[in-house]
Amino acid sequence: MKRLLIPVCILFLLHLPSVAQDCGSPPVSSQNEEPGDGIDYDDLDELNRKLENPLSKVWSLVFQDNVNLNKGDGVEGTHTGNTFFFQPFLPVPVKGAVLSVRPVFPIVTTQILDSTSPTGVSSRTTGFGDIQVLSLIGPDRADGVVWGVGSTFRFPTASSSATGAGKHQVGPAGLLFYSGKKWVAGIVAQQWWSVAGDETRAGTSSSEFQYIIRRRVPGAMSLGVGPPVTVNWKAPDGEKLTFPAGFGVVKMVRAGKMPVKLKAEVHYNVVRPSYFATAWTFRFQVTPVIRSPFL
Repeated sequence: MKRLLIPVCILFLLHLPSVAQDCGSPPVSSQNEEPGDGIDYDDLDELNRKLENPLSKVWSLVFQDNVNLNKGDGVEGTHTGNTFFFQPFLPVPVKGAVLSVRPVFPIVTTQILDSTSPTGVSSRTTGFGDIQVLSLIGPDRADGVVWGVGSTFRFPTASSSATGAGKHQVGPAGLLFYSGKKWVAGIVAQQWWSVAGDETRAGTSSSEFQYIIRRRVPGAMSLGVGPPVTVNWKAPDGEKLTFPAGFGVVKMVRAGKMPVKLKAEVHYNVVRPSYFATAWTFRFQVTPVIRSPFL
């Protein structure tokens, strides 16, 4: 399934320039800056700076692959998992503000735990996960303190019980972010409670706090980290928190006429559930930048 999705995404990207011209948008090389948009698509350093802002007006398409090394007291050895997702980021300016609606479409590879198995794992499965949608609105600010409030949703779209929770989940979301000339730092917070879904599945209550700390360096690059801290409020005491630390590199390049952000990060979960959890995550991200028709 994942092997099929990747070439489809590549074909979609290759078709984007012709789609933009058919819709009346000028090609990237026609001029450096659209009238009134404040975005120079030929300046990779500037694009890197704007893409660090969670409420930036720049449109982009995120393709991210996470390789997870899972271990714990309930299993023998280390077991590799994977989460691949596609996240289109298509913000809309609204009277001095920016509305951001970010859907996440995941494909998950995970272990099926079995306490009767000698290794604690009976098999591994791959399938679609639960689609997640984060919506935020906040003032249109390119620099300084950026904030936003909104809501977040998870939908039971998983292809198996192992790759999703089976519940409709909803809750509040917010961000507080600082963007300076050299440093960017902030947090994006989300909380979900289950409100409907499969009655045979357990209810959910979980939080995610993505902290972002990066320093821009010459060459359209940034150094830092942006992992998610997660809390499963339904888990037993001592098993609720997963807290990662790590380091990563972001680099803006150009693929033909299209600006592309490349990211590589490694995270180690300093605090994690003891029975079975991800210890290391290796994250690879490719983010093509496309033109917004609203600017």
